Amino acid sequence: MIPSLLPTYNRAPLQFVRGEGTWLIEQDGRRFLDMGAGIAVNSLGHANPVLVAALTEQAQNLWHTSNLYQIPQQQDLADHLVADTFADTVFFTNSGTEACELAVKMARKYWFDKGQPQRNEIIAFEGSFHGRSAAGIAAAGSEKMTKGFGPLLPGFIQVPWMDHDALASHVTENTAAIIIEPIQGEGGIRVLPDHLLKNLRTLCDQTDTLLILDEVQCGMGRTGHLFAHEWAGIAPDIMMVAKGIGGGFPLGAVLATENAASAMIAGTHGSTYGGNPLACAVGNAVLKTIANKDFLDEVKRKSGLMRQSLEGLVAAHPDIFEEVRGSGLMLGLKCTAPNMDVINAGYDNQIITVPAADNVIRLLPPLTISDAEIAEAITRLEKAASQISATP
Repeated sequence: MIPSLLPTYNRAPLQFVRGEGTWLIEQDGRRFLDMGAGIAVNSLGHANPVLVAALTEQAQNLWHTSNLYQIPQQQDLADHLVADTFADTVFFTNSGTEACELAVKMARKYWFDKGQPQRNEIIAFEGSFHGRSAAGIAAAGSEKMTKGFGPLLPGFIQVPWMDHDALASHVTENTAAIIIEPIQGEGGIRVLPDHLLKNLRTLCDQTDTLLILDEVQCGMGRTGHLFAHEWAGIAPDIMMVAKGIGGGFPLGAVLATENAASAMIAGTHGSTYGGNPLACAVGNAVLKTIANKDFLDEVKRKSGLMRQSLEGLVAAHPDIFEEVRGSGLMLGLKCTAPNMDVINAGYDNQIITVPAADNVIRLLPPLTISDAEIAEAITRLEKAASQISATP
C-alpha cells in the first residue's frame, strides 16, 4: 500500500521539532549541528530573530493578495536587488524550479520577438541540476533525472563540464542561451574556474547568445560575494535565484537585464503566490543582512577557517576523504569511503551533511555559523570518520 506521503524521498529517520541558529533539535532532545541548512536554504540560521520579527509583523497585517495588485514589499525587494546586482528587472517565484521555467521562457521569447524563432536551443552541462520541472530535467539530461518522463521537452543540448572547446563547437545559429551553475551543487560541488566563466561570457558576447546563470544554490552570499559570478568580474543576462534568498521561507526570483527581459510583457508569465507580502517581507530582511559588506567579509573569513580545518581532516583520514572542494561556505568533501556511510556516521555523531554526486558530501552551513561551531563540526566529522575506519 502506498503511504500517505508520496515516497519520492529516502528520508533519514530523524524528526526535528525546533531550530536554534546552527542547531536542530530532534524530538527526543538530541541537538544536531546543521551543516546542511536545508540544502543551503537557512542562510541566516534557524529561528533567526530578525526574520521571525519580519514574518510576524507582516503576518499580523496581510499574507496574500496575488499579483493582480501592487505589493509594496515586493517592489522594495525588487528595487534592492536591482540596486545590488547587474539586473534591471526581477520576477518573483516560489522556488528555483519555477525560476528555471521562466529563465527558459524568457530566453526563447527573446529570440522569437526578434524574428529568429529558430534560435530556441539551450546548451547546458553534464552534471548540472536545474530543478525537477519539465524544463529543468531536460536541461540536465541525465538518465537519473529523465528516465521514465519522456518525451522530454526538446531544444536542450548537454556538453561536458569545463570543456570550453566542446561548448564553443555546439554554439550555432540555433542557440538561444547557455545555462550554467557557477558551482555545481547536486553535481558534486564542482567550481567553474573564473577564467572559464570569463571565457563563457566572451563566447556569449561574440555569438550574441544569452547567458543564464543558475545561482539558486551558490548565490545569496554563500561564496562571500552576494553572487558567485562576481568573483569572475562578469555578469549574466538572466539569473535564477532561490534557496537562501528566503532564509527558509519559500521564495525565488529571476533577475534579468532590460534587453534579455524585453519580450516579457503583460500576459507572458505569471504566478499566483510568487512574491507575496509574507515571502517578500522575509526576503527583504534576508537581503538587507547578507548584502552588507561586513557580513560578506565575515563569510569569506569563516570560509577560509573552515576550509583549512577540512584540509586537516582529509590529511588525517585518507581512507575516508580524498579532497576538499568548493568556495566560501559551499564546500564539499570528496569521499574515499561511500559518501552515505559518512553521512550516516554523521547522524550517529549528531552532525548533518548533504549528499551529492561524485561521492561527495556537501557542507552548506548557515552563513551565521560561529568559529566555535566550525571547530565543533570538524570534531564531529573526525568522530564519524574514526567510526567508519573502526568498522570491520
